[in-house]
Amino acid sequence: MAKTLKITLVKSVIGAPPKQKKTVEALGLKKLHQSVELGDTPATRGAIAKVSHLLNVEEL
Repeated sequence: MAKTLKITLVKSVIGAPPKQKKTVEALGLKKLHQSVELGDTPATRGAIAKVSHLLNVEEL
């Protein structure tokens, strides 16, 4: 069974560089405290690493 990650946006992207804003949007997050469940892939992990200071990540 593949791992799933629950990703929650916990800090605002206001004031963040445009690349970080686009990364958060690419993860499917638009509003504060919104959560998405994504597969645990290297691409997802890389995106999370770039904006980890804005996110809360849980393994399901």
